[in-house]
Amino acid sequence: MYELIRVSDRSYYIQSPAKIGLVTLDDKEVCLIDSGNDKDAGRKVRQILDANGWKLAAIFNTHSNADHIGGNKYLQGQTGCKIYAPGAECDFTRHPILEPAFLYGGYPCKDLRHKFLLAQESNAEYLTKDILPDGFETIDLPGHFFDMVGFRTPDDVVYLADCLSSRETLEKYRISFIYDVAAYLKTLEMVKELNAKMFVPAHAEAAEDISALAQYNIDKVQEIAEKIIDLCREPLYFETILQRLFTEYALTMNFEQYVLVGSTVRSYLAWLKDTGRIDAVFENNMLLWVQR
Repeated sequence: MYELIRVSDRSYYIQSPAKIGLVTLDDKEVCLIDSGNDKDAGRKVRQILDANGWKLAAIFNTHSNADHIGGNKYLQGQTGCKIYAPGAECDFTRHPILEPAFLYGGYPCKDLRHKFLLAQESNAEYLTKDILPDGFETIDLPGHFFDMVGFRTPDDVVYLADCLSSRETLEKYRISFIYDVAAYLKTLEMVKELNAKMFVPAHAEAAEDISALAQYNIDKVQEIAEKIIDLCREPLYFETILQRLFTEYALTMNFEQYVLVGSTVRSYLAWLKDTGRIDAVFENNMLLWVQR
């Protein structure tokens, strides 16, 4: 873990729970794409920088989930680097309490206020095209989170953040986190058609061709959607739908999984309602979901 792996002339990634991109800007300066899940990850990144004689110029965050921004504060404090994040992701990076509050739907209890969902605040600035290093491009990857982006480097390596997961991850966790299902599927269809020298997803192996894995992720989304529609043959409360999905997929309920899977299931329900496949009805001051 935390091994530095070279994938092209200037592009690397650091093997970690969520892969950290590293790109050389010149003989001395580098930038990171995300920073890992916590202060300890930041320390390990700093050791890699020092061992190679590199100066950290900037961190470009793909999105604001805690496992991607957790090393920000430590690395910024140690190096004085700039931090950039796109759109709403910048606001969440500046005010990370927004992530567990969003997932829970209110002020999060202590069980949700820890580094898995709550990173330390860092001084991020809005990511704009004019501040990107020469030859870098952003790739919009909405769906997993609000304004997530990927990056294409000058040597044609594409960092894909969390827009898809490995087969092993999907088989283990079954329901991957999604904020906007329609946007997520559109992103995956776009990613299927991308070409690059190398693709580096945060939660799958680096590969020269990502299209088959993108299609597998699409198929899993559709599978879960059909499962929810099937459950709603009879009117069901949200909690009942969630409980049956956890049972069906042999998942273990805890606070973290409740908010992550629960938020995702709400997103599926909203998408299925908007596309006319299920409906919402109110009975006895309770919301139920049912097939149309």
